[in-house]
Amino acid sequence: MAFLAARLPTSILLAGLYGLEVQHHGEYQVDPEAEGWRAVVSATATRLRVAAPSGVLVEPKGLSVTCHYRANPALGPQVTALAREVAAATGLVVRAGRKSVELLPPVRTDKGSVIAKWASPVGAACYLGDDIGDLAAFRALDQLAARGIGTARIAVRSDEAPAELLHAADVTVDAPEGAATLLRTLLRTLL
Repeated sequence: MAFLAARLPTSILLAGLYGLEVQHHGEYQVDPEAEGWRAVVSATATRLRVAAPSGVLVEPKGLSVTCHYRANPALGPQVTALAREVAAATGLVVRAGRKSVELLPPVRTDKGSVIAKWASPVGAACYLGDDIGDLAAFRALDQLAARGIGTARIAVRSDEAPAELLHAADVTVDAPEGAATLLRTLLRTLL
């Protein structure tokens, strides 16, 4: 989220880590329930760095930790089993991603609940996604559209993009470059 926050106007709401962190009007906020798990997440990142097989990138994100096995997809089952074992011992929850698994605090939130909370009072909302977890956001946009709010479900196409996401999208763009071009166009239009 820090990458985008440094590049976008503060008037744009940013939500990260499934809504565990939000930047609104330049003010950074953390879900208080998730904040209580920060030390557990940090210790888990340390534990995973030691236990993860060679070739797995362990990425601490403050309130979550992700194990990426993109460099060696055959490690997927082993990394997933490790993540589940660590989650059972720590109380964290596991979310599968694109050639990765993420461990997060057991806070009831997902990308759809973020959309439902923050986009409900607006006249239009769009969402760009490239992973299976983004389907929840697309479903939330469908609910907003049913109430008359203008929505756009945008999928970022790649070799790893889930077919379900591409099928559910209103529009697809090619790779991150296509998403960046679309965002620049939207920003020029809005600002």
